[in-house]
Amino acid sequence: MRAITFAEYGGPEVLRLTEVPAPEPGPGQVRVAVRRAGVNPVDWKIRSGLLAGGAALESPQIPGLDVAGVVDAVGDGAEFAVGYEVFGWSVTGAYAEFTLASAVIRKPADLSWEDAAALPAVGETALRVLRLLDVKAGELLLVHGASRAVGRFATQVAVALGATVIGTAGPHNLDEVKSLGAIPVRYGDGWPTRVREVASRPVDAVFDASGHGALPDSVELRGSNERVVTIADLAAFELGLPFSASGHEEWTKEVLDEILGHVRRGLRIAQGAGYPLEEAAAAQEESEKGHPGGKLTIAVS
Repeated sequence: MRAITFAEYGGPEVLRLTEVPAPEPGPGQVRVAVRRAGVNPVDWKIRSGLLAGGAALESPQIPGLDVAGVVDAVGDGAEFAVGYEVFGWSVTGAYAEFTLASAVIRKPADLSWEDAAALPAVGETALRVLRLLDVKAGELLLVHGASRAVGRFATQVAVALGATVIGTAGPHNLDEVKSLGAIPVRYGDGWPTRVREVASRPVDAVFDASGHGALPDSVELRGSNERVVTIADLAAFELGLPFSASGHEEWTKEVLDEILGHVRRGLRIAQGAGYPLEEAAAAQEESEKGHPGGKLTIAVS
């Protein structure tokens, strides 16, 4: 099968389109013929070696967590049949014609392949952090990066919960943030003053989905280190703040069902560019620049 692989850490140039054997499903797994793969910041962070902790790359890897496609083969005890359309998390890498998965659910017929591939990592991250922050109805939540994929999801869920959301974004995305039900604030120099101008009371919690050095001022706005969580700023470790990252234990069918439930209740997904498999390096490069304007996906078949 065709797959994007990398055999060393480095920039996008280390990604190669290669021929590798198709994986065989084990117990409880399905093999998915990939239609769309989602592109997430963690993909290029793994490729660059940023998350390797100095350890060498032992063997070539296939990037990609989010997958949407058609079940092609099943292992013993798998809950799905060949031909089912599914989406969820890849075990062996989604930038490939075939991948293995165990945490997937049925894709509704009216959910596009692009939207299905956009949901797993983004939705799980947003829901996990909102739970960590224990956001409740009537509270004031500040979301940094409210126009980005995770921030958009979190903003809409928090608004649906009954929270008031102040969302920071670039000047071209403020109307979009407002359309999500949030109070838009332009990020950049002076953003804390602009937040205070629109806030009717102190901020109860802060969700940093942007990673642009906003943590110190966020703590000051919050009045303490409590209920301030980032998914993007490594300065959290120096500041004694939680840096929330996903692990396989969060990749469950129950979480996917919860994500799909929010979509069914009207949550809007913003799509960015779609790339063919052979242009995966360009997709990761755009993701690394930090302003994709929506969820990036890779069309495989």
